[in-house]
Amino acid sequence: MFNFRSPSFKKLGVEKDKLSEDDLIRLMLEEPRLIRRPVVRMGGKVYFGADSKVLATLMDG
Repeated sequence: MFNFRSPSFKKLGVEKDKLSEDDLIRLMLEEPRLIRRPVVRMGGKVYFGADSKVLATLMDG
């Protein structure tokens, strides 16, 4: 769910491999743009960053 390609993440200048799970959560709380969007909840599951084609398939299925 963390958006490593976000310009906000790139501005931090940190190596993603050196971040713990707690670090990632803290960063997402401080900067919500680091969460992959859209966030969609369907059928009891949560999807992060799904494109329109994937979402359409999920809705039809």
